[in-house]
Amino acid sequence: MSLANLPAALADFRTAIGAANVFSSEEDRTAYADHYSPDETRHMPGAAVAPATVEQVQEIVRIANRHKVPLWQISRGKNFGYGGAAPVVKGSVVLDLTRMKRIEVDPEGGTALVESGVGFFDLYDHLQQNKLPFWLSVPGNSWGSVAGNALDRGVGYTPYGDHAAQICGLEVVLPTGELVRTGMGAMTGSKTWQLYRNGYGPGWDQMFCQSNFGVVTKLGLWLMPEPEAVLGYDLEFDGIDDLGWVVDTIAPLRREGVIRQAPSIGNWLRSASVMTTREQWTKTKGALGEDVVTAIRKRFNIGWWSVQLRTYGHVEMADAAAKVIARAFDGKPVLSMKPTRWLRSDGKPEGSPFSGVPISFPLANANWHGGRGGHVGYSPVLPAKGDLAMDQFRRTYALYEKYGMDYHASFAFGERSLTNVNQLLFDRDDPDMMGRVDAMFRELVADAKAKHYGEYRTHIEYMDLVASTYDHGGGALRKLNERVKDTLDPNGILAPGKSGIWPAASRGERA
Repeated sequence: MSLANLPAALADFRTAIGAANVFSSEEDRTAYADHYSPDETRHMPGAAVAPATVEQVQEIVRIANRHKVPLWQISRGKNFGYGGAAPVVKGSVVLDLTRMKRIEVDPEGGTALVESGVGFFDLYDHLQQNKLPFWLSVPGNSWGSVAGNALDRGVGYTPYGDHAAQICGLEVVLPTGELVRTGMGAMTGSKTWQLYRNGYGPGWDQMFCQSNFGVVTKLGLWLMPEPEAVLGYDLEFDGIDDLGWVVDTIAPLRREGVIRQAPSIGNWLRSASVMTTREQWTKTKGALGEDVVTAIRKRFNIGWWSVQLRTYGHVEMADAAAKVIARAFDGKPVLSMKPTRWLRSDGKPEGSPFSGVPISFPLANANWHGGRGGHVGYSPVLPAKGDLAMDQFRRTYALYEKYGMDYHASFAFGERSLTNVNQLLFDRDDPDMMGRVDAMFRELVADAKAKHYGEYRTHIEYMDLVASTYDHGGGALRKLNERVKDTLDPNGILAPGKSGIWPAASRGERA
């Protein structure tokens, strides 16, 4: 792997895909940087290339192999808080798949086949314009790629909210330039590529999630049929300690399938940070005092914690499930419990992420501190138990206070687990604050590791750190990943360092 060969590689890239699709100026490189980083230069790319076809992707990969130039593949590069479009290895060439935007929908099977540049707004518009009766599942900030989000194990708000679990068949350019289709797509002309997940032999769809084993150019996705009804409740809870019993109330409903979505219990700042800014309430530095928190909550009529629960399906089914939820909260200290109801017969869309409508307003939380705002995400996974959630909250909240940061977090339910999604909100124009972010993040990871909780995805700066916490058998998992990496990518050109997986040629650059 050699950055010295970049000029020669760029010349070949221009020949292969046209000079207009190769970006190497200082302005271009800055556009692909990590815009939330305290120091954008640490992961500054050397250039970017934007192919339009899978054949062009194959040729770019072959050129990178000839010149031993590292590539960093992105779908749209909008995963802010985790590194955006920037690579782990400074000087890498960003392989930007944004121009690849083909969409195929099977209206009978309820599936989609999308190229990696297809965004959530693109697929939503396609379904609406063609009057196809299907809903997406979208993340909180929906301006990114459908494929990219699923491959990074992103989550949404509907019963299809585990996006990686909805993958059914991939088309992948391997690091050598070879093209492979997974699952039933391995058969030429297959009629079931997006219908049957497993195919024959080992399953590779999940092997390309959060890995650097290939460039995914097409992704099969199961779509949710539009339900007859969406019912539910928006709940607010007044006390900090309410988190424990709320988790214990929701967790069995989630396990039993009464609640099929992935609800998320968020603290007051998750709501307030998109409706106001900190300076409107105080000029004091450091973590907010309880008096300010109380004033903000009173102004917006929100609890210390809140959660939105939804049921889906035929009216009778959704209504029965909603009644079970209401019974579970009956007699418990709920601050407010507002019912919600949408019926397809109403003739108008439900119009929220709970019905797969893309949104971007949650990104407004980056403005909380003012200046050039940003955030970094930290999300360990723990068992779905109230006492453990409260313990996780207390330890993490203490670290926010120790480092003088405002607590912004949620606890998102899987079917059997709970993910504590934290966002460290900051102002990049505040040197003192930025000086605390790195130390705080590292202490958060160490704290979770002491409880044997692993983070499920992380920022490019911390990929090695998080990978090191998966240490069973002397790091056997990472060793396995890197043996696969060396086999598939002998020159080590594809996304070195992603998810802590380094090729043999650059393993010395770890940490």
